[in-house]
Amino acid sequence: MRHDHYQALMDRGWRRYDIFLKYQVKIHNDPVSRWGEAAFKRFLCSGLNNRIIKTNGKTQKLGSYHQCYRVDGRLVAVAVLDLLYHAVSSVYLFYDPDDSQWDWGKISALREIALTIEGGYEYYYMGYYIPSCVKMRYKGTFAPSYLLDPESLEWDLLDQSYREKLDKQRYLSLSRERNKGPSEPQQKGSLKAEMDDASGVAPSGEKDTTKSRASKFADDEDLELDEEEADNDDNEIPEGSLFEYNVPGILTKDQVSELDLDHWKLLDLRGWEEWKVDDPGSIKGIAAELIAATGPKLLENSALVLF
Repeated sequence: MRHDHYQALMDRGWRRYDIFLKYQVKIHNDPVSRWGEAAFKRFLCSGLNNRIIKTNGKTQKLGSYHQCYRVDGRLVAVAVLDLLYHAVSSVYLFYDPDDSQWDWGKISALREIALTIEGGYEYYYMGYYIPSCVKMRYKGTFAPSYLLDPESLEWDLLDQSYREKLDKQRYLSLSRERNKGPSEPQQKGSLKAEMDDASGVAPSGEKDTTKSRASKFADDEDLELDEEEADNDDNEIPEGSLFEYNVPGILTKDQVSELDLDHWKLLDLRGWEEWKVDDPGSIKGIAAELIAATGPKLLENSALVLF
């Protein structure tokens, strides 16, 4: 076996895992026991199927890929990417902590922007942007950048005014501000109150838990919840349809009703016409919630198979 073939096999296997484990332990303070090789493969090596398509005479790669970065032939960083029809989506980045003198977040973003342009993918998705997370701050330095509104699903320019609002508010929807004008005092039962409850903000006098303490950390990525599992976890799952809870980022019941769910490619299904989209106990209700959370593109490019 030639040396370059041997090196490629090493990089493909344990070398990537070795770097990942060092990164998680040193950068994120994870225990070694949390990341066995099987967990690493499930997390970052089992994404979308890889394939190549030709559209209008142009060849495009689709699927999940590892973009490897080397210094003098030595693997030092790996970016995990999803190549989609319309975009390059950044999934994860890990690097050798011994080579942390370089700003790998910015380096990988620049390379992925170039890949987006060269491959004709149109858009580049940088993933989550959490202003309080120091590791994500670099994403806000690229301009122009846009953030997805959690309620209207519209893209808003991330300018200085937007950044200042994000720094001051735990939950922000510009579409809500535009529709309602000046912000109103928070009312019990409001969406923001619900979001604070969901994020573990404990009212005064409430039992102090790991979740309630989470709000005190600037970087939630570094916080592990270590509470014992409750015996009545099932009781914490709310009843009713997903559409009743005003979950940010999903389509509303009316928006899903406008989609042509009746002509989603279906196999071996009876009773579809009689079921309602807001009935969580029916297959149609489950399918409606799936589309609400993932968007109409899935409806156009998939088939629902039930056994």
